Formats: sequence, C-alpha cells, structure tokens
Amino acid sequence: GLWGALTALSPQDWEQRQEEDTLLIERILLLVRNVLHVPPDPTEEQGVDGDASVHDRVLWALHISGMDDLLKFLASAQVEQQWALHVLEIISLMFRDQSPEELAALGQGAGGAGHGEDTRELETLRQRELAEKRARALQRPSRHSRFGGSYVLQGLKSIGDRDVVFHKGLHNLKSYTHDLGKEPWRVPRHRQA
Repeated sequence: GLWGALTALSPQDWEQRQEEDTLLIERILLLVRNVLHVPPDPTEEQGVDGDASVHDRVLWALHISGMDDLLKFLASAQVEQQWALHVLEIISLMFRDQSPEELAALGQGAGGAGHGEDTRELETLRQRELAEKRARALQRPSRHSRFGGSYVLQGLKSIGDRDVVFHKGLHNLKSYTHDLGKEPWRVPRHRQA
C-alpha cells in the first residue's frame, strides 16, 4: 500500500507533482520514522537468543518492500533535498542498536578468511606491477640534456661592450676562442695550391 503509493509518484515529472502527493510522501516518511522510533521493550521481547528483535523484523520488512531503495533515491536525488532531514533521521533510527565496530565486523564477517586471501593476492599483483614498471623504466633510453649551462666571462668583451656569454661546459673553457662554433673558412678546390 504505502510503497505502491510512493513508487507511483517517483516516475512522475517532479514539476507536475500535486500538493497532495507531496503531503502523502511526507506523511509516509513520518510514519516510517515513528515506527522505527518506538523503543525496544525487553519484557515483551522474550525470545530465544539469536532471534531477530522487533526492530530487526521491521527493518527486514522495509527491505522486502523496497523502502530502503526509495530512501536511497530520496537521499541522493538533487531535486528531493526537502526530504533530506526525514531520510537522515530514518537512517539513524535504522542503525540505532548498532555500534560502528559491530557494523564494520559484519562487513568482514563471512568473508574474513577470504579477505586475507584477497589481500595477499592484491599484494602479489601490486608487487608484479611494480616490477614491470621498473623493467619498463630500465628499457627506456636515458635522455641526457646536452645543455651544460651558460656562463659570463668577465673581462672578455664581446660585440657591444658586453661580457662574453659562454654556452659550453666549463671543461671546454681552456680551448675558448671567438671562433668557437663557427664554420671554418674553406678554400675552394680549384683554388687550392
């Protein structure tokens, strides 16, 4: 009934939603919140250890009806921000009896042994990937810059009364001449002696 009423409203164009529809959604959310808000009564719930409590059975009924999917939709839809506080309150009441440690342990519970195997497998894959990365780096040709730096030779003037700028390495400074880097003048073959 309630879930059918809500699912009938979801596909509608949100701008065409009537005011009665908005009120209906709000009343349904408040009803769910009030049902979940009922505190547990240990004297009434005298079941065998391991039995689901009334709260757990209500949560299971909400899950079977698909109400949890609707709550996720209302929480994530940009146009449904008006319901954010109602949804937040309902979710906090759903996890009322759970501690964060218990929830984290449940997530690892059944697959605890498999979790260790997954971790080991991920670690071996990671080591293999790192080894391949190192091998690729070693195969890559090393690119060395031939730029050895620029130096100003003070006391040695160039054109325009400025100091000479020397673009070779310092070890080449001993063999410096003004003709360094220029093409040598060649005598044509027919004029050679």
